Amino acid sequence: MTKNLSDKELMNTLGVDAKTLSLFKEVQKQALQEAKKLDKKKTGKIQVLGISGSARDQFDMAQESSNSEELLKQCLKHCETLWAKTELIPLRKYNIEHCKACYSTVNTQCHFQCSCYPKGTTLADDMSNILYDKILEADVIVFATPVNNFKISTLLAAFIDRCISLDGSLTPANPKSPKNKELNIKHMDFIKLTADNAIPGSGLLRKFLGKVAGIIVTGHEEWASMVISQLFMTLNNYGMIFPPFSHMYAMSSICNSTDTDKKIVLSECYEEETKILAQNVITTAKICKNTKPTDWKYDYTSN
Repeated sequence: MTKNLSDKELMNTLGVDAKTLSLFKEVQKQALQEAKKLDKKKTGKIQVLGISGSARDQFDMAQESSNSEELLKQCLKHCETLWAKTELIPLRKYNIEHCKACYSTVNTQCHFQCSCYPKGTTLADDMSNILYDKILEADVIVFATPVNNFKISTLLAAFIDRCISLDGSLTPANPKSPKNKELNIKHMDFIKLTADNAIPGSGLLRKFLGKVAGIIVTGHEEWASMVISQLFMTLNNYGMIFPPFSHMYAMSSICNSTDTDKKIVLSECYEEETKILAQNVITTAKICKNTKPTDWKYDYTSN
């Protein structure tokens, strides 16, 4: 590890006893094993997950289907012609609670599985019970969102926020008291002292490593490029891979009424772009099958 400190030196530096140090070491052992599991080669079809952030539904108040979701469906259909298995996730049909910002308090205050909404308990939501597992299985994730008030949709924002649990989070040092802030700060200090960037899993382990991303944005007049930029920065920092030409946006115009948007953004021009996006994400996923996710480097002690 980084400083190769003895157990006695670690206990003195961290101000913990041998029992507490053993808790930290057990979490590290689990992460090292998880890193090896992450690198295990997958066989079979490429798994593509389509995340739709639109709240619009033809059977609900809007009385019209989502434009961004329709383009996402087209993209997934093209992926299937390239020997991929796809699944559409309309976020409006799932219960996703808000993130409680544990990660911003101290990295090890946030856990995977999420300890704010523990999987399989009465506190769990669909993110914990269903969606985390689907994300882990995916090779490619294509995100689709309308431009809502110059930003990504509220539904997608909630989903992205909750994905922080996959971004370097570890199991709790003390599962019986996962939100023990004092313990979790010392756990983070342990990681800073012992993590080795040459050893995957020795520190924080980002579970998005090696996953390929695509982005589809629709809107009435503008801000699509800003929405894409927001998503790119977040997802790239999660560890996702962006192929060339892996984003697209379909926009109408301020000169038109919104009731004309659908005909414009679902035109043949944009359908061809969904095909190109599909081809590029699948090509990149095939390339990534020849690399290990942990070959992508980052600071294992970083926030």
